[in-house]
Amino acid sequence: MANRSPIAQVFPKSKTVTIPVTMGGAPNKPLVAVGDEVARGQRIADGDGFMNCPVHSSVSGKVKKIQSCLVTGNTEAQCIVIEADDGGRESLLPALNPFECTKDEALARVREAGIAGMGGASFPAHVKLNPPADKKIDYVLVNAAECEPYLTCDERTMLETPEKVIDGTAIVMHIINGGKGGGARAVIVLEDNKEYLLPALEKEIDKGGFTGRISVCLVRTKYPQGAEKFIVSAATGREIPSAKLPADAGCVISNVGTVCAISDAFRLGLPLVDRTLTISGGAVDKPVNVRVPIGTVVSDLMGDVFALKSDENDRAVKIISGGPMMGFAMASADFPVAKGTSGVTFLTQRETFLDEEAQCISCGRCVAKCAMRLSPVLIVRELKAGNIEKAKGFGLMDCIECGCCAFVCPAKVGLIQRIRLGKGIVRQMMAEQKAKSQGR
Repeated sequence: MANRSPIAQVFPKSKTVTIPVTMGGAPNKPLVAVGDEVARGQRIADGDGFMNCPVHSSVSGKVKKIQSCLVTGNTEAQCIVIEADDGGRESLLPALNPFECTKDEALARVREAGIAGMGGASFPAHVKLNPPADKKIDYVLVNAAECEPYLTCDERTMLETPEKVIDGTAIVMHIINGGKGGGARAVIVLEDNKEYLLPALEKEIDKGGFTGRISVCLVRTKYPQGAEKFIVSAATGREIPSAKLPADAGCVISNVGTVCAISDAFRLGLPLVDRTLTISGGAVDKPVNVRVPIGTVVSDLMGDVFALKSDENDRAVKIISGGPMMGFAMASADFPVAKGTSGVTFLTQRETFLDEEAQCISCGRCVAKCAMRLSPVLIVRELKAGNIEKAKGFGLMDCIECGCCAFVCPAKVGLIQRIRLGKGIVRQMMAEQKAKSQGR
């Protein structure tokens, strides 16, 4: 619905941003206080752990509040509220040639820029690009599938700035190879409904002198093709083992937005302070792709940037942070755009299901449609009964939360919600066991 809409740079009408203190990685702490003047690109939150990913101010202005606010997932998190001014102050990093610095210097730059995965998981990029020494990486995969319905921001990014996509891909490949030639090669994995982008990408590959080292792989247009297990399988023929990571299959995967942010961090010295996303759905009058300062509250864009339909049959009945399959349903549009926010979807009654779930009748449709070949019905039964270990045995932790099972369930059972809760319980148990073993 929005793939013909060029990316527009927009600004919240209130001139205020609400920036979560932590957006991927270990919990951060604020580095500023209420009343402080900040510059665009200034580091405002960080931690001293390996897994910490710093956060930067996306505007020039003054810190008005530091408080808990609604964020994606319908939870509350500590946020720094900044009111922008007209000062135009910037605090950028010095430009750095990615092909002349050491690997350690390159990884430090990625961390300094606060780059986290922009496909949704928000995993710290400096950690992902530094896999353990015993993991031999053969492929750098750029996830350009964008298989989630409605979302088109990656497609527009590749169309409008293919040179940045290729530059960022080359930088990632160079980092993975330790600053040396050979080793891993890069593959941009593109769904075949976006085949028209192939000439532009190949032109930039040739112009940069990366022919033979960077290639584009066309894969079938299907959901959930963009999940990392399927990207690896489709592009390399390899399989990520159960409970393992792409590195265990010799792959490192980055999103289109992530490689572009890495290019900006080196070439412009720009931290991750802006986010491109799609605002779409049947309830949106004119779906758009926009680039906004991170921390922009979605409702702050209504009216000026996009409008919702007023007709009774087309009004919004569900707001989703992300796409309709893997996104999080939100209570309102009063939540901020974060590093991992790829879109906001406003669905009509025809596009969603709001009634109470009915009784499971063991029809098996969820089993037949599970992309991971699991048995969602059995996992959820064990979770309901409190049998966490049995749920794990049926593949609880292997579920990729694609939502196919819930989509086809005739009883509309909240399978994914229950599986997400079950995973949370398992992770909490693991954390408690680790703390106990360390004598905490």
